Amino acid sequence: MKLNKQDILKALEHITVPGEGQNMVDSGAVKNVVTFADEVIVDITINNPSLQAKKKTEVEIMKIIHDKVYEKAKITVNVKVDAPEKSATNTIKGKEIPGIQNIIAVASGKGGVGKSTVTANLAVTLSKMGFKVGVLDADIYGPSMPIMFDVELERPVAVNIDGKSKMKPVENYGVKMLSIGFFTKQDQAVVWRGPMAAKALNQMIFDAAWGELDFLLIDLPPGTGDIHLSIMQSLPITGAVVVSTPQNVALADAKKGVAMFQQESINVPVLGIIENMAYFTPEELPDHKYYIFGKEGAKNLASDLKVPFLGGLPLVQSIRESGDAGRPAAMQTGTTLEKAFETITQNVVQEVVRRNDKLPPTEAIKITTMAGCAAVNKK
Repeated sequence: MKLNKQDILKALEHITVPGEGQNMVDSGAVKNVVTFADEVIVDITINNPSLQAKKKTEVEIMKIIHDKVYEKAKITVNVKVDAPEKSATNTIKGKEIPGIQNIIAVASGKGGVGKSTVTANLAVTLSKMGFKVGVLDADIYGPSMPIMFDVELERPVAVNIDGKSKMKPVENYGVKMLSIGFFTKQDQAVVWRGPMAAKALNQMIFDAAWGELDFLLIDLPPGTGDIHLSIMQSLPITGAVVVSTPQNVALADAKKGVAMFQQESINVPVLGIIENMAYFTPEELPDHKYYIFGKEGAKNLASDLKVPFLGGLPLVQSIRESGDAGRPAAMQTGTTLEKAFETITQNVVQEVVRRNDKLPPTEAIKITTMAGCAAVNKK
């Protein structure tokens, strides 16, 4: 069989480049296609330098050509990475975190809006896109990541890195994670004052062998308190994502969360707002949407605050069930939930790229006076 270049290009329109929203033909990632009888050579350029992204791209191209064009085609895929060189190290107060490229804080002003659920699903979706991902569960008093990733019985082990003993993060679904939940009993309450909680967080950040990460997601506790300041004093946060439901009570607190990051003394870019529990659609009425907590409240808040709206998520029972079962809903292949999380995650990645192109690196904040802390909390 003689292969046709147009058929190959049409097939490649079904593939999305890792970390991007457009298909690889429209995005310009496909640089050249050459056919010889039953052989085809595809030259493609991607922006994601990770080995997983390159391998995933190659496999998907071969599969789609075999499925859509000719199952016996002999295929050669040349993947070139065209990404700006970045330093593999973020310097923090004289210390280094080797290999971590972007640190994203996921916050909510109010508890119970699904912040941890969103964090878990963002993490697994980023991993599916080919990124190397880590999660730091900074919700000291209510850690939930071990349950959501089905690793609550796991414990980090010690590894030797350059002569120093480090904690090796627990890993599942391609995501590395550390949580205070790994170090306490399931029925044990964490009753710590701020300095002790901050010390525990610093150990999980600086005494951990995170390895190479494209993204480290930090699941912050609700509110705008001591833990938030400790994190932002320790780490140069690339940007923050705020999660809220559409109801007025949650929006009032979400607005304070955005204001915290935008404080002059903090100055962490807000990548956008995610609206969780946006609407409910019964299975027996698939064309109906019931806005139980209000309609588009978080979307309107994003518009009022002039920050990006990253997308909305429906109120679906399976999201809760998946979290309880330790298998995030975004892993449900071929579902509307998977698509919803993919869209939101792509929007987050695009905002990170835009932020890194237009703004200088974020510095760890310095708040050394009670007056400074009071000013942050008052806002």
